[in-house]
Amino acid sequence: MKLDADLQAIQEVRSLLQEAGQAQKLLEKMTQSQIDDIVAAMARAAEAEAVRLAEMAVEETGFGKVADKTAKNLFVARNVYGSMKDMKTVGIVRKDEERKVWEVAQPVGVVAAIIPSTNPTSTVMFKCMIALKARNAIVISPHPSALRCSLEAAKVMRQAAEKAGAPAGLIHCLSKPSVEASNELMKHKRTDVILATGGTAMVKAAYSSGKPAYGVGPGNVPVYVHHSANLSRAVSLILQSKTFDYGTICASEQAIVADASIKPQLVEELKRQGAYFLDEEQKRKVGSILTIGKGLNPKVVGRSPQVIAEMAGFTVPPEARVLIAEETGVGHAYPFSVEKLSPVLALYTVKDWLEGCSRCMELLELGGLGHTLGIHCENESVIEAFGLEKPASRIVVNSGTTFGGIGATTGITPSFTLGCGSFGNNITSDNIGPQHLLNIKRVAFGIREMDIAPAASQAVERTMEKLQPEASGNPGISREDVLQIVRSVLSELQLEAK
Repeated sequence: MKLDADLQAIQEVRSLLQEAGQAQKLLEKMTQSQIDDIVAAMARAAEAEAVRLAEMAVEETGFGKVADKTAKNLFVARNVYGSMKDMKTVGIVRKDEERKVWEVAQPVGVVAAIIPSTNPTSTVMFKCMIALKARNAIVISPHPSALRCSLEAAKVMRQAAEKAGAPAGLIHCLSKPSVEASNELMKHKRTDVILATGGTAMVKAAYSSGKPAYGVGPGNVPVYVHHSANLSRAVSLILQSKTFDYGTICASEQAIVADASIKPQLVEELKRQGAYFLDEEQKRKVGSILTIGKGLNPKVVGRSPQVIAEMAGFTVPPEARVLIAEETGVGHAYPFSVEKLSPVLALYTVKDWLEGCSRCMELLELGGLGHTLGIHCENESVIEAFGLEKPASRIVVNSGTTFGGIGATTGITPSFTLGCGSFGNNITSDNIGPQHLLNIKRVAFGIREMDIAPAASQAVERTMEKLQPEASGNPGISREDVLQIVRSVLSELQLEAK
């Protein structure tokens, strides 16, 4: 009897989870050296296949640029790998000789990985590498519109790992992705933890699954330009960041918030470096296609400025790098104020950094709480105020937020999964790495004796004396006597008897 498609997808999930769980038990017995050799082989394979996988992703999804998707794949192969290659993930990973505590790493088990269509191959390889570094198996649920390239990326990782000595069956990718399959994957008893990168609904489903989950919220990233900023450099960094892969990284800038005193120079510099400013009619036309209801229109995601303009019914010069609309409002009635995941920016003008602070807060609260904030400024006190007050997990200073947020141009841990903390209803504000896919056990030696407070010790002794039979031979003690003793003890301990 032929099964329906949804039943076939669910059966595939169950079969792959069983195989992954069996393989993980074998991987768990391997040494640190063996694990490191496996992950190193995966990194080499990711680098060797970076261009081919980027071409497949652009061809299949229509999002972004081949050169930039290649750079994303290489970021995983080089930067992410470089940050974790010497990390201890097997056995005793730390010894605190002073406190006499040993920390022992143990894998979580089987990882369920939800993959977005915007960064399919790089995210697949990233999650495979951090999972195996922590001695876990992984089952991947790709976005349906990026199925072929995600399957290929997983295949590259699987073959490299197995060739380096990993057990067969550690890395799987669903061939029949669907909402039903993803839900089964996230809720199944053999799944131990979820790594969810995707839309708000998918991340919410991960957190509602009953399993431990690392989810990633939306990024509606504001960037504040203070009057002390080096404008030429700030504009260069913002445009490089915003136009990278046509804005498909969630840490990319979504709105510029600038001091009024520098607005004329800023606008001139933006135009000089390739920004195209929309007039009111063009702004209305682009705004009408940016969103559908309260959500982003997927047809504009990762498209060039020229394609977006054409969709809106007008043309822009081929040298236009980004479309900018001046905006005054924040909310779903103002489509330029939401996360756009495309080379489209809003420009807000404020009188000073305090008003800039408030505007950035509004933008974050609309849809980017806990994610990322950018600031271009040479005044350290203003930078400190932004760092202390803003509900963003990454405050990127004088760098593009795309590259700063993922740890390419800052000292933050290199990652393609950026936690938003409790601000964004996430479990962590960290950039996710192998350390988040480990259980850390603690072997703790006794280093001191337990001191009982003198007052308590004396009170206990007196109580015991009162409970002894009287010399007169009376062996009993009444209820009233017990109550009186209790009140006496509590009084001596200076506690209030309830």
